[in-house]
Order: sequence, then C-alpha cells, then structure tokens
Amino acid sequence: MRELVEMIVRALVDEPELVVVNEVEGERSVILEVRVAPDDLGKVIGKGGRIANALRTLVRAAGTKNQRSVWVDINKLAGPGSAGSEGVDEQRNS
Repeated sequence: MRELVEMIVRALVDEPELVVVNEVEGERSVILEVRVAPDDLGKVIGKGGRIANALRTLVRAAGTKNQRSVWVDINKLAGPGSAGSEGVDEQRNS
C-alpha cells in the first residue's frame, strides 16, 4: 500500500523527489504518513479535501482485502527554519 500511495502522490505534486511515505504497522492497522513539500500540500489535499479523501478511500479498500484498518496522515515536510513536522494533520478515517 505504501508504494500505491507514493506513486499517486508523486504524480500529483511539483516536487516528487521530496515525497516521503512512512508506513507504521500495528497489529490490525496501518498508518501511512505522507510528507510533501509545503507548496505541494494543497495539491495533495485538494479543494475541500477531495483528493485526500479519495486517496483514503482507495487505500481503505485495499486494506480491507487484508482485514486491516488503514489511516493516511498528510503533512508538509519540515523545512529550514521550521520546528518539527508542523502543518496540516488530516483527520484519520477508519
């Protein structure tokens, strides 16, 4: 699933080389942490969150095949002069 999310997000952004997708696995769930350049954040979230919700729907459908809950977090990469991973933390859908 990580590869699927990474491929889709890289196709959406202007700086695909800065896309980072981390997969955190739990016993019955998986969290995919997506980090993009600050200027690309809006492209991944979309107007009204439509793109982010569509991405979550796709990943959730793929996760049901393996009987796992999949959550997607979308944030901007920490850049020079910023402290940590501040940014938009999208709500997690189960």
